[in-house]
Amino acid sequence: MGNLFRTLRSRLDANAQRAVEVYTRELADYRSLAAEARGSAAMLDFAVILRRRTIELAAEEQSYTEQDQAYMASVGAARGEVGVSLASQRQVLLLHANLTLREIHEAAGPNDLGDVMRILGWIAHHGLTAQNAYTRGYLNGQERFLPVVARIQILARMLLSDDLAAPQLAGEPDLPMQDHYLVTIARISGGRHDNLRHDNLRRDEIAKTLLNRHRIPLTWHKPDEFAALVPCGDDDPIDGQAAARSQALSLIRDFAELSGPCSVGVAPGRAHALADPLSLARKVCQAAPVESVPRQVYSVADVFAELGAAQMPQVDQWLRELTRRLASGPDLVATLDAYYRNDMNRMSTAIALRVHPRTLDYRLRRVRELVGIEPGSTRGVRVLSTAVTRILAEAWRDQP
Repeated sequence: MGNLFRTLRSRLDANAQRAVEVYTRELADYRSLAAEARGSAAMLDFAVILRRRTIELAAEEQSYTEQDQAYMASVGAARGEVGVSLASQRQVLLLHANLTLREIHEAAGPNDLGDVMRILGWIAHHGLTAQNAYTRGYLNGQERFLPVVARIQILARMLLSDDLAAPQLAGEPDLPMQDHYLVTIARISGGRHDNLRHDNLRRDEIAKTLLNRHRIPLTWHKPDEFAALVPCGDDDPIDGQAAARSQALSLIRDFAELSGPCSVGVAPGRAHALADPLSLARKVCQAAPVESVPRQVYSVADVFAELGAAQMPQVDQWLRELTRRLASGPDLVATLDAYYRNDMNRMSTAIALRVHPRTLDYRLRRVRELVGIEPGSTRGVRVLSTAVTRILAEAWRDQP
């Protein structure tokens, strides 16, 4: 055994004690555990044993035994059973990794390069085994502590954050991992989320109802933002996305029925790479119209003009000033919305609005008089359809 391993062994107890101090300082859940004598002693014992086995196995270039993994899983299960949060569980793994590197750096002497490379190589190869065993135990412990709807929401958040441990949880609630998902984001209209912000029970009831109906990973991502991961078929991406969009629309209609008017945005993505689709779906959702009964799920292809306007304050302000004039007319925004949704077909639009075609003609003339743009022209479609969608998305609701 080289000098590095001897030094690490001599500092084992001190390093373990420092680790416990870091965990309790940084994580509220671990401060609660340390408040009890048994909890503090168990944390220290685990920190000592984990470091001892790392030193022993790395020196001999051996793998963790089944007994080692069972022990780590039992510690993880104990943490899950007492309610340690997923965020704390993930953070403690990161803290442990950082502390391990720090301990190696502090113990290494000028002639220990070979041993340093040896232990770092061993950790890179075998460290994930220990993390997986601990996480597997933690999730099993949480299964006994948390109801199914809570674990499904944890799974959804893990998938959306590209957490590598998500597949371990996916099998527990009988929701196997998929290779592709349609990330679906719904945003509650206006100030309605204020009623839900402090009503966790109501939000849990909504999630439970939707889970019972649709059986897919879903969660409240923010007080006014709901997220779901609709599986996409892997055999045919086009047909798979079409089926996923249909399922997402059914889900969001149920969501709107339970929560009230909302907007929705979707973006396809691959498992373990959902951060960008999540960001895009959220932006689409913010640009999409708010609807009491969602007529479709909106993708970037549906609102690309509105997204562009939102990124340019001067353009967005110009659109707003232009459409202020529509407020003086009779239902002009709703009329334009129906007009463009019906591909500017005069009879279809009148039927949708339940008005006489001459009434529709009057309203369209009134728009032209107020804003100086013909609604049926190419310019009218580009400008007015974008402005109307910005209004319906409540983009300017909080602006003076």
